[in-house]
Amino acid sequence: MAVPKKRTGHSAQGHRRSNWKATKPETTKCPNCGATVLTHTVCTACGTYKGKPVSIKDRVEDTPVKEEKKPAKKSTKKAEKVEAQPAVEETKVEEVKEEAAEETKAEETSETEEKSE
Repeated sequence: MAVPKKRTGHSAQGHRRSNWKATKPETTKCPNCGATVLTHTVCTACGTYKGKPVSIKDRVEDTPVKEEKKPAKKSTKKAEKVEAQPAVEETKVEEVKEEAAEETKAEETSETEEKSE
């Protein structure tokens, strides 16, 4: 491997690197929204490239979401029991709600009777 005999000075190093120049990136205006965009890249403002939506968020808005149906499983005795239990609980909950509604109506009527007396 080649090893330099002497250290390179700052001046010589600067002369060698004098051709390293930073250039401004090429930019264009987005045809969709008019924002300044790097050439050959997707617009960060609206998510389009050459007038077509590219970003995922735009695709979701354009296409409706389809729900996949799961294949029906064979029912077992345990599954039937589990399905039957919530129905019983729902009827109990409905009965409790009805009782609470009746109690509030009774309280309201008793309050109106007290006010009239």
